[in-house]
Amino acid sequence: MSDKAERLREARRKAGYRFASDAANALGVIASTYRAHENGQNDFELAEAKIYGRRFNVDPYWLLEGDRRTGNSAAPVEPVGVYKPNGTSVTPIVGQGKKIPVFGQAVGGVDGEFLMNGNVLYEVMAPPILSDISGAYAVSVSGDSMYPRYEDGEVCFVDPKRPVRRGDYVIAQIRLEENGALLAYVKKFVRHNTAELVLEQFNPPKELRFDANTVHSVHYIALAGNA
Repeated sequence: MSDKAERLREARRKAGYRFASDAANALGVIASTYRAHENGQNDFELAEAKIYGRRFNVDPYWLLEGDRRTGNSAAPVEPVGVYKPNGTSVTPIVGQGKKIPVFGQAVGGVDGEFLMNGNVLYEVMAPPILSDISGAYAVSVSGDSMYPRYEDGEVCFVDPKRPVRRGDYVIAQIRLEENGALLAYVKKFVRHNTAELVLEQFNPPKELRFDANTVHSVHYIALAGNA
């Protein structure tokens, strides 16, 4: 487990959340995504650290690097003045949320691709990390071409504004024929230049290469799970 993951676990426990799933519910994020950050399976960056820091009452920079400003491992801030509520809410409180569309098909192609034809399967509430992102959307994974990272039917939440880097997971929209339909691929990003887009697939292991002029968009997958 990484030091970042250890600090996140420590902050969660000090904030009073016994289980990771309890913290995920309080944060409004998918439990499997949070657990992957806490056990070190997946890395998390400043945007996620700020969300965790607000909920756990710690400095997000401490979560990321111990303490970027002083260079030491400063302890998290202890929460103060927190008492159990002494009242009961009779009427459910409904907060203002943002719904985003989920695109996809029940059955994908050989490499898990599906037609990106605007067909909305259903709508889901946007996770906090995407609540302020214009144009955010989600896709339903088809097949097992990216197993074990993504399973068939799992939902990937997409941030179309964030630049992608090597090693990121993305959804790429490809138009293989002029005036043809857009095909969507959920894969691992390798590179994109003026000649080609290269994506990595896990099952079976291989690289997918697309001529640059067939690429419509490449968008960053912020998180995934069961919606």
